[in-house]
This record gives sequence, C-alpha cells and structure tokens, in this order.
Amino acid sequence: MMAGKPLMKSSTKNVTCVKVKPGYSNSNKEIEIRYIDTKVIGSGSFGMVYMAKLYDTNENVAIKKVYQDKRFKNRELQIMRRLEHPNIIRLMYYYYAVDNTNEEYLYLVLEFFPKTVHQLIKAYAQTGHVLDLFNIKLYMFQLFRGLSFMSSLNICHRDIKPHNLLVNPEKGTLRICDFGSAKVMNNDDTNVSYICSRYYRAPELIFGAVYYTTKIDVWSAGTVMAELFLGKPLFPGDSAVHQLVEIIKVSIIGTPSKEEIYAMNQNYKDFKLPTVKSVPLEKLFKGRSLHSAVNLLNSLFRYNPSARSSAIEALAHPFFDELRNPELEEMPNGRLMPRLFDWLEREVNIRPDLNKKIFPRSKYVPNCEEIIGLKEDT
Repeated sequence: MMAGKPLMKSSTKNVTCVKVKPGYSNSNKEIEIRYIDTKVIGSGSFGMVYMAKLYDTNENVAIKKVYQDKRFKNRELQIMRRLEHPNIIRLMYYYYAVDNTNEEYLYLVLEFFPKTVHQLIKAYAQTGHVLDLFNIKLYMFQLFRGLSFMSSLNICHRDIKPHNLLVNPEKGTLRICDFGSAKVMNNDDTNVSYICSRYYRAPELIFGAVYYTTKIDVWSAGTVMAELFLGKPLFPGDSAVHQLVEIIKVSIIGTPSKEEIYAMNQNYKDFKLPTVKSVPLEKLFKGRSLHSAVNLLNSLFRYNPSARSSAIEALAHPFFDELRNPELEEMPNGRLMPRLFDWLEREVNIRPDLNKKIFPRSKYVPNCEEIIGLKEDT
C-alpha cells in the first residue's frame, strides 16, 4: 500500500499527498508533494518500484519502496544523500511510512529514466545487433565517471550490472542506480564476499575475500563494457567455480598465479585451479577492430586489484579520445552531446596529473582551465 492520504482531484485521478524531506538538503524541514498515475514497474527482495507523476510539475518519477528490516543495516538512504552527481540517479525526496500491517518502509522518490542498460542490450540483441561503438564510449565514460566520484568518497556500489544502470537513449545519458548493496569502505572493516551478481563479480569475491576495495566495481564495469560489445554476458558462470572457469578461459586473463591469488585473498589456500583452453578476447568480438577497447579491458581485468585500473584511470584511456574532440557537439541522432566535462571540484582534484588526458581543450569545460591545468601558457 502506498503511503499518504489519497485526495480526489477528479473522478478519474487519485492524487496521493505525502510529506517528504529533500534528498540532498541538510534541512529536516518537511514539504508536501502530490503524485498521480502510480503503477508498479519493478519488484525484488528489497521491495517495490513504482512509476508516478508529480501532480504539480507533471514530471515522471520512480518511487522505490524499501522494507526496513531491523535485523539488517540499511545504508541506502545515507549513501544516496552523499551522492549528488550527474551520473548517479538523483534522490529528489524521501519519506518513511507504516503500512496497514504496521511494518515500516522507506520511500525514495527518484528521477525517472526510461530504460536500463539490460533492456537496451536485449532490444539490440533481438534484432541481431549490438550497440554502436560511439554509444558504448558515451555510456562507459559516464559509468566510469560516476564510479570515480563514488570511489573518491570510499563508496563501493557492490552490484554494478546492466540492470542497475539507467539510460536515456535519446539524450545519451547514463545514471547508476540501486544502492541497496552499497557500503562506505573502511580499511579495517571486513565485508561479505557473497555480494554482486555472479556474472559481474570480481575474482577476489569468488576467492572469498573479506577485505576488498572499490576496484570490485571497476571489474564489474569492465564486464558491462564487454557485454555492450557482445550483446551477452562475457562470463556467464552458473556457479562460483564455473564463473572462475569462464574468467580463466579469456586469454588476457588466464589462470591466476599464486601471487595473484594471494593479492586477492591472503587466506585462500586451495590452489587447485582448472586448466582450460583460453580464447583471445579479440576473437570474441567477431572480427571487429577494437584494439583500444581490448587494451582498456585488459587494464580492467586484472586479478590483482592493485594492478587493476581505477575508474579515473579508465577515463584517461585513449578509448575515450573521440569524446574529447572539441568539435564534437552532436550525437549520431542529432541531439546535443551530454555535458561530459562539467566536473565538480571534487572530481577535478581526484587525480590532477590525469586531467590533461581526460579533458578536451574546449568550451565543454567552462571556467575550469586553471584548475585542471588546461590553460595555455602565455
């Protein structure tokens, strides 16, 4: 049951009125919003997701209803309130309510996006096609940018997969969503290793590591990138062992050495790993000339998390150079390019040494030349 008292606007529209708090404000002051046309668009172990329309602005929103189980920590709201970023789904409002069984639920009112990356890949696959190279670059750049921002706050998503990435194909924009598994990482804290959906799970998780970093999100992002090229998961394991076999089968990865296993999990003692014939990643791409993409994937698919590229390093990779073209103003569909380079100050300061590789010398970086070191010497 949706919270709030329904008001009758007309004989055909039920208007739900609720008191909410703004997503990113430090103020605890409640405001009132009204919404209509509520319908279920998703469900899971967490609860339900509804689509609705704000009555006063006519704006579509998604409302995520999350059961507040007192046995478990729910970090989702606290983490989302710290993540105001162009590539992370916007938390507009939130409120708590009790249903008719006296159970408490958290409601997150989020901006609405029309598709998930999973739906996008599936739609292309049904026509025998995969996403074009330009749009893969466009979406992956935004994914790495969102992950880089999160990593700068030591926040790990822990469930990056196509289902949790929202896109607006018309506008070419991407948002990371669903922070139900996210956690602020502290060096001394242990973490559960059984996290993240299997196809996208970093190998250190398969090896049972309880000390890991935001680099698990980078591995997951690499699997998403490969899936955009292939139209299907790169590592489709049906168990933990099979998942590891699927990873080993790709020649740029192969069988991990004892040193790499130690780097993933110092307590792992069973070194009996399967021996399987490996396949070059280039062959999986069916003849497409993707040397730069394979090079980037090679930097992401490293067993040793310390040797794995970070999200900010991925953004500096030549694979994305096309997006840095100062003359690039429109997408292939004729719409204006998303503003990829209007960065927050925190982002600009993550790795100043990489800024010249990441940013174009163009109008897409307003008023930032001195900060990011792009101003021409005089």
